[in-house]
Amino acid sequence: MKLLLITGIFPPDIGGPATYVPQIAKGLMQRGHEVRVLTTSEPENLSHDEREYPFPVVRMNRRVPLWRRPWEYIQQIRHYGADVDVIYANGIFWETAVANWGLHKPLVMKVVGDPAWERATNRGWVQDNFEEFQQHRYNLKVETLKWMRSWSVRQADRIIVPSCYLARWVAGWGVDKDRISVIYNAVKQFPEIHPGNLPLTTPIKVVTVGRLVPWKQVDKIVEAIAPLKQVGLVVIGDGPERGGLERLVENLEMGDRVYFAGQRSQTEMLGFMAASDLFVLYSTYEGLPHVVLEAMSVGLPVVATAVGGTPELVRDGENGRLTDPKSYQIFGKIVAELIESTSQRQQLAEGAKRTMEEFSLQKMVDDCATLLERKLTTIVKDV
Repeated sequence: MKLLLITGIFPPDIGGPATYVPQIAKGLMQRGHEVRVLTTSEPENLSHDEREYPFPVVRMNRRVPLWRRPWEYIQQIRHYGADVDVIYANGIFWETAVANWGLHKPLVMKVVGDPAWERATNRGWVQDNFEEFQQHRYNLKVETLKWMRSWSVRQADRIIVPSCYLARWVAGWGVDKDRISVIYNAVKQFPEIHPGNLPLTTPIKVVTVGRLVPWKQVDKIVEAIAPLKQVGLVVIGDGPERGGLERLVENLEMGDRVYFAGQRSQTEMLGFMAASDLFVLYSTYEGLPHVVLEAMSVGLPVVATAVGGTPELVRDGENGRLTDPKSYQIFGKIVAELIESTSQRQQLAEGAKRTMEEFSLQKMVDDCATLLERKLTTIVKDV
């Protein structure tokens, strides 16, 4: 099977798709399939060294002017999709759906969130959380984004989601439930991780990872740990919220306790995790967070919000702690309890390691490959 794997982010970007796509591409190649990755990248990464990957990577400039960008992406998808057997989109859904009108290829999409909500939130058009956004109506420009999202995913022959939670909402976009498959995310096990050097002198170090966007609520993490003088915070990732976060840290006089590490490679990120005592994620929405799996894989105790698909991964008191995304005071109390108790942190870390056995990378690859192979066979028979 020849496969075109389309994604909006790819290393050196960080985030769930940037972790998932290289893993699934390698796994599919090991099963004898031919894979090409088509991704968007920052201009400085367009000439990134791809020799570490056993498959070709084609990068498109994500900073092309907005009026021109969709049509350039559609042309590239048409070009590289012309001679493949299946297209597997992990983002760029609208352009992929439009391009496939002329290609008529079996099309599978992996949906890990709502691109309409993310775009509207990033542009400041809406303040509602993920679930409120699904239920409310807005002005014409926001409703257009919602229509484009729903139309795009309905063009797919099959939808993969990383959690049962997300499956329910995607069905609400007009997708037949029989076309939606839940395949949980997974991460590979790293045999040896060397702790990174963190420029923090606090006895306890807390780490968070993700794009610096409003729904990640990194500002609330900063405010929650502000009274905990023995705690330092490592923020890995970049995004539009960074300037405001840096100003918040300055106003709270926490400059020596918060380290903005910026965007890092997966190796560096895991090293910083290994040098920390606790991982926190205080977002208002998650499909099924890859970054929590990565934290668990290095033996870090986890504190996360009970939102989206996260409770399908984190079991409160067993392999992590769950908290309310609307009360950073409660979140701060949980963090304070854990930093005072080495035994609690160790207990949660041991539970997390046991959980990793349930989220096997090989199972994820096998389940995804089987779905792609079956979809190709089904469509060929129909033709």
